[in-house]
Amino acid sequence: MPETPNSPVRIANTAQEEAWNGYEGAHWAARQDRWSAVNSGFDRPLLDAAAIADGERVLDIGCGGGGTTRLAARAAGRGHALGLDLSGPVLERARSLAAGEGTGNISFVRGDAQVHPFEPGSFDVAISRFGVMFFEDPVAAFTNIAGALRPGGRIALLCAAEPEGNEWLTALGSLGDLLPLRGFGAPGGPGMFSLADAGTATSLLAGAGFRDVRAGHVRAQGTWGRDARDAARFLLDSGPGRHLLSQAGPGTRDAALERLTARLRPHESADGLRLAGTGWMLTATTAG
Repeated sequence: MPETPNSPVRIANTAQEEAWNGYEGAHWAARQDRWSAVNSGFDRPLLDAAAIADGERVLDIGCGGGGTTRLAARAAGRGHALGLDLSGPVLERARSLAAGEGTGNISFVRGDAQVHPFEPGSFDVAISRFGVMFFEDPVAAFTNIAGALRPGGRIALLCAAEPEGNEWLTALGSLGDLLPLRGFGAPGGPGMFSLADAGTATSLLAGAGFRDVRAGHVRAQGTWGRDARDAARFLLDSGPGRHLLSQAGPGTRDAALERLTARLRPHESADGLRLAGTGWMLTATTAG
């Protein structure tokens, strides 16, 4: 494959590149284990939907720390998995983790899925775990991904579903008088809930040339911390929490931490603080 870590990087989605090579990327890279614990409940549904076979070539879009890329590489056996992401810090972490596990059939490239110069038809399947909601131009991105797949290639892309189905977001909702939550998490808006409407998501994929487009609803549990206070701190230090706190008055963080901790107490268990999340599993094939 021509894509290498040293290939020239073409970027169209400049706002996301700035975020993911700044605080957001550093936060995820430093807390990769924690974010894996949050999202790993979706791994089995993603792999089942992708149905990766031995010898196949897999593209992982928005791969982050490479957890799903490593799973795809194992499933591909004699094949290969390539993880693509905008963030230099998380890709550095991804390469380190893959090397530590001795995964040989894997590589990572920094790039923008909207404009990355994929070799046409070079992949059998494209996957993503919550990495496709942040495109500045989703039709351009999905069209480019389609071109990277062989005729009859397939996708299994997981995106965030209805905001109210995510317990971390409903917990943050208890801070409405402290933080500027109005419009935060609205379906269809920029950010993580841009594809929360299944009709919008499937229409975008169809417009990019995919066939047999389907959206299946998925729900999974994730571990957000050791206990309520640990999870509350983690949430407030995350990108969304930090963004909201930056717009609030001084001293708000302490009050928000206390209330959010109390709000999360009922979710504590012997296995840690666990919260449910939802997503759409988008599947489709290219013409072939």
